[in-house]
Amino acid sequence: MTDQPASPGNYPPPPQSGYPPPPPGGYPPPPPPGGGSYPPPPQSNMPPSGYPGGPQGNYSQFSGFGPTGPAQVLPQDAYTSWFTRVLAFIIDYVPVLILQGIGYGIAFGTGDTVCVDSEYGYGGSCASSFSAVGSIVLALTSLLTLAYVIWNYGYRQGTTGSSIGKSVMKFKVVSEKTWQPIGFGMSIVRQIAHFVDAVICYIGYLFPLWDRKRQTLADKIMTTVCVPTEQSPAAPQHQPYTQ
Repeated sequence: MTDQPASPGNYPPPPQSGYPPPPPGGYPPPPPPGGGSYPPPPQSNMPPSGYPGGPQGNYSQFSGFGPTGPAQVLPQDAYTSWFTRVLAFIIDYVPVLILQGIGYGIAFGTGDTVCVDSEYGYGGSCASSFSAVGSIVLALTSLLTLAYVIWNYGYRQGTTGSSIGKSVMKFKVVSEKTWQPIGFGMSIVRQIAHFVDAVICYIGYLFPLWDRKRQTLADKIMTTVCVPTEQSPAAPQHQPYTQ
């Protein structure tokens, strides 16, 4: 009894290239277990930043790019004019002139004048000196003047931004970086830095006439600006990232 060869069509053809044959009926094969298709990741309910309802960054005022970005540059007219600053300087120094005037007035008024004749009778020389009372009064008024300057330009201007003269003229000194008063110590250093304005024939005091930010050289050294006390620029605008 001999084996009969299988008739064509009774068995599927051998697999090609090591892959199983497709199932009969024309349906797609089922996905292999454990591979291929994964569910999509869950969608966040938080809207992206920069759109309505999204979390907004905490940007400080007067800056173009937030707290770490460059400071916003205002138009020149937004800074205090040179003429206004000069008037404030005059007002600030009125108490200084009064105190020093009192001290020197009493010192000279109570002073003694001593004249000495020449040995050969051809004339003499006179010399004036302060009396003890005059010297004490002058020393006291000088101490009061120093205390006033430290209080006015150090404490008052450093904590509020305005000295007496600046308050009258309605402007203040603030830092370019923080737009806040610079503090007692730095305000004293700023006054000392005005030496640079004076040493070049006082030209440094004239810089606000043409400077874009109306700064003196001392302002540039200390990175300070003078702005009106009612100055309230608009909040900074976030700059969108573009490629």
